[in-house]
Amino acid sequence: MTLERKPFDIAEHLNTPEDIRNFLQEVLDTGDESDFIHALSTAARAMGMSEVAKKAGVTRASLYKSLSENGNPGFITISKVTKALGCKLAVT
Repeated sequence: MTLERKPFDIAEHLNTPEDIRNFLQEVLDTGDESDFIHALSTAARAMGMSEVAKKAGVTRASLYKSLSENGNPGFITISKVTKALGCKLAVT
């Protein structure tokens, strides 16, 4: 009997807005800027890229491009995506 394996995808486990907030906060607390952009991409996939793009007021294609491994989103994009995910940026 052969076991089938598939790569772990955290997006499959981000089922609620609270899951997404906790995930993004953990990445902010432990990662760097590129980790946070990757986390935004993961959270957007979990919620649905089309829905996040619509809420953020950007096209789905531009959202994919901005949050890709080679993307370099500006602050406005990061802010819009964060809000579309039901979160807010804060300085403490």
